[in-house]
Amino acid sequence: MYPEPLRNAPDERAVTVHQPGPLAPVPAIATALVPVQPSAVPTVASIVLPDGRVVTGYAVTPTHPAPATAKPAAVSRTAVNIALGGIGFGAVCGGLLLLTTFITALTALITQLITLAAICFGGYAAVQIFKPNHSKSGITFHIRKAVFKRNHFHG
Repeated sequence: MYPEPLRNAPDERAVTVHQPGPLAPVPAIATALVPVQPSAVPTVASIVLPDGRVVTGYAVTPTHPAPATAKPAAVSRTAVNIALGGIGFGAVCGGLLLLTTFITALTALITQLITLAAICFGGYAAVQIFKPNHSKSGITFHIRKAVFKRNHFHG
């Protein structure tokens, strides 16, 4: 399916170099040419180029479009507007439903993340507060056990 890759080095391949040659000068036209419309289009048209080459082409017959068919029964503009309005209303309702679903899911996600952070930080704080003094970390929590005796604060 695919061609085989060339195994030869680039310098081993045969290369043909074509050098451009000078263009032949255009012969001077002594009289002005006047275009003349042909009376009929030939079946095969041939053109002789200035350098002697002949280009041959085939005439193309013009295509005629098919006759127009009868128009279908007309639909009132009101019916079309009602139908398009119904489609638009359905699209808006679906979009709003998706929007409210997305907002609800996002709210639940944020609530879960806040709860997770509170549980993690609260547990870490409780461990640091209730540890013995010699094994505490460098984080300071300014929470003291307050003692109230006879409506007086003893800290």
